[in-house]
Amino acid sequence: MPLRRRTAGALAVLALPLLPVACSTHVTTDANSGATAAVGSGSIKADAALTGRTLTVSSKDFTESIVLGQITKLALQAAGAKVKDKTNIKGSANTRAALTSKEVDLYWDYTGTGWIIYLKHTDPVKGAAAQFKAVADEDRAKNGVRWLTPAPADNTFALAVLSAKARQWKLTSLSDFAAFARSRPADATVCLESEFSTRNDGWPGLIRAYGIDIPKSNIKLVDTGVVYTETAKGTTCNFGEVFATDGRITNLKLTTLEDDRQFFPVYNPALTLRTETADSYPSIGQIMAPIAARLDNATLRGLNAQVAVDGLPPDRVAEGWLKKNGFIG
Repeated sequence: MPLRRRTAGALAVLALPLLPVACSTHVTTDANSGATAAVGSGSIKADAALTGRTLTVSSKDFTESIVLGQITKLALQAAGAKVKDKTNIKGSANTRAALTSKEVDLYWDYTGTGWIIYLKHTDPVKGAAAQFKAVADEDRAKNGVRWLTPAPADNTFALAVLSAKARQWKLTSLSDFAAFARSRPADATVCLESEFSTRNDGWPGLIRAYGIDIPKSNIKLVDTGVVYTETAKGTTCNFGEVFATDGRITNLKLTTLEDDRQFFPVYNPALTLRTETADSYPSIGQIMAPIAARLDNATLRGLNAQVAVDGLPPDRVAEGWLKKNGFIG
């Protein structure tokens, strides 16, 4: 997913109180409540190469990453591996460093993050398949990091609107929004996080790509969580910058507008591990590929909401999803 850094915005920050939000990006409860998977109890069967081997699974410190880490932990347990849980490491840089320094063995990262942050490219590659191939090839060659089959989910930036308003105004895409802003500028009010307002792959680039022209007074800079609640209320703003797999989108009855010009970078989640680990245990890829294939935007929104909205432990959410899909018993 896109990294969040606090930067000085070019626009004046709207002085809103930090309102209660449906959930938080970060998990404050214990990610591990004791969920385990019996070996071979579902479609994942005992694997001779993994049985009895110890692997350390990690994640970053936000809801989705932790849930993906717990899914991986349980899947590897079902294959017979002994798994150490080192999920919930703070920040992308620290999690990546834990992998490359051999402190951990595998964790889920995002193709856009790999390309822009780790490999230090300015411009994303257009198209999910092309972006994945570019980051996987270069990261393996330069850093010895292997990217396994990505999930179809794309946790990129998106512009959201209350679903009822999307239907009322007949809005399905960002091109629709650009036309709407021209015909009804007074209603084209937008809540943004401060970083997004200044990033090349954020608001400045978006308005150039789509020819969006609205008054600066229509833009309100607010805290990340407030974007969701204010967009749902529709008083401060009718539209808001969100992350595409956030559980609050469903919970608050928001609709994301299609990026029909493919402006935003692609952030497909994929399991990453060092080349020597991938070569030693090729069955990890075989075990995780069908799991990754089931992880689309709607699925991740639902899993994220169970943790951040309903308050369930991430490992129990992971366990329930794996059982529902027959991967474990």
